Amino acid sequence: MAKSEKKSEKASKSDSRADQVRSAVDQAFQAAGSQLTRERAEQIADDLSSAAQRVRDALEELRPPTGDEVRRVGERLDAIEKRLAALEAKPPAAPARRAAPAAPRKPVGARTSAARKPAARKPAAG
Repeated sequence: MAKSEKKSEKASKSDSRADQVRSAVDQAFQAAGSQLTRERAEQIADDLSSAAQRVRDALEELRPPTGDEVRRVGERLDAIEKRLAALEAKPPAAPARRAAPAAPRKPVGARTSAARKPAARKPAAG
């Protein structure tokens, strides 16, 4: 029986060491897991916040205009109508008359054959 007691004593020591290692590994994973979980929770909260903002923006676009907004649009429309009436009431401006087109201009330095003078003759020396 002494051998069996030694075996059970060794087994309990190895079990306790194994349990200690398991416990240490378990704690390490839990610590790392809680950090990952916290980061993931922050990411999910950010995603939810941005989704909520998009929903608010969509609802803002869908809501009917308020009385003030309708009144402002009406005032702008009245101002546009007045400007249009003023433009329609003016007689159309007559286009400015142009003078008859002048003879086409020749580039500076251009000569025509009619404009050339014959070269002066030198008197004969005598």
